[in-house]
Amino acid sequence: MTDTTLPDANATPDEDVLRRLRWRCRRGLLENDIFIDRFFEQHGASLTNSLVQGLLELMDLSDNDLLDLLLARKEPEGELDNAEVRRVLSLMRVSPA
Repeated sequence: MTDTTLPDANATPDEDVLRRLRWRCRRGLLENDIFIDRFFEQHGASLTNSLVQGLLELMDLSDNDLLDLLLARKEPEGELDNAEVRRVLSLMRVSPA
């Protein structure tokens, strides 16, 4: 797990943190990149340190495990089952029409 605990969970991270986060979120599977790009388009301007922490935890997963979570084939388990990760997943997953 990435140990990059950020201060003040509701604060907005600075531009340098966001730039490094975008780079860190580049994935090997196009499907994951589509979810991540859409997430940044919709929520990038309003990210909080709490959401950044949840996203970093998801980025520690393998591409296939991440895709299973994004497609709701699986739910977070163990240390990954926390409020930050669940909030990021709820924002990244496609809502049923």
